[in-house]
Amino acid sequence: MHQKLLLLACSAIICQHAFCWGFYAHKEINHHAVFLLPPAMMVFYKPNIDFITEHAVDPDKRRYMVTAEGPRHYIDLNRYGSYPFDNLPRAWYNAVEKYGEDSLMAHGIVPWWINIMLQRLTKAFSEKNHSAILKLSAEIGHYIADAHVPLHAHSNYNGQQTGQQGIHGFWESRIPELLAKTAFDYFIGKAQYLSNPRQFMWQRVLESSAAADTVLYVEKALTEQFSPDLKYAFEERNGIIIRQYSSVFTIAYDQGLQGMVERRMRQSIFAVASFWYTAWVNAGQPQLQPLANISLSETDKSTFETLDRIWKTSDPKGRTCGN
Repeated sequence: MHQKLLLLACSAIICQHAFCWGFYAHKEINHHAVFLLPPAMMVFYKPNIDFITEHAVDPDKRRYMVTAEGPRHYIDLNRYGSYPFDNLPRAWYNAVEKYGEDSLMAHGIVPWWINIMLQRLTKAFSEKNHSAILKLSAEIGHYIADAHVPLHAHSNYNGQQTGQQGIHGFWESRIPELLAKTAFDYFIGKAQYLSNPRQFMWQRVLESSAAADTVLYVEKALTEQFSPDLKYAFEERNGIIIRQYSSVFTIAYDQGLQGMVERRMRQSIFAVASFWYTAWVNAGQPQLQPLANISLSETDKSTFETLDRIWKTSDPKGRTCGN
């Protein structure tokens, strides 16, 4: 009995820090995106791949410090009518004029925020600002990946409206952690220049919205076929035995989704690399090799240490993927 309570407590601790796409998947997406870049960019990104991989999760950690951070990760498109939500202006200032900034923030701003991050990254390339390029590359990768998650485009983001609490982390954490290394294909191709990145990103968000109902429906239908003792199991995660969705149920769910998680993960990798490439091209394709081995400043290091400390010791502000 005491052992079960301990295991459940460990599960709760881990779930508290299991955010959008899960830390594992976000890191994998940024990592694999590096290999889609042209050689002129690879000379900078490859030597710094560990930084870009590890700091892919910084925006989620920032949820513990900044209340305004949460809305940058999602958009509840179903709050704006029906697909394809033509009533919602794609340009930020037009959307603010129609709905008001407070209302937009309440329902999420991820596609608009990605556009802001793209502008910042382009400026960093233009200025050859090594640390800014690294930080912004890692973080825009996070937001782009989040925009590819179906439940990031729906107000029923964790199944809380349909009695399916936990489905968010199930889709974006449990499946990749179980299957990504052994079953997913990362042969994707090359990054492409995006002539209209805003339109590209809105199309990906609309795809996420269109898939949200399937994410919910397939899980509910599959639950009817599994008894609770088969749906859940005590299995290892991050070196700890916890109660979570069983491997059998997870594999069955992935099959029921017909590879949706792998497909959206692959699309995330391509999109991240293409946004990096687009920012670099728009900045005039500056030479990056001289920047490759420059160290971060002590101020940057201190900022990252503070972010990590607060993430480990504080509660998140606003919505998370698990509440």
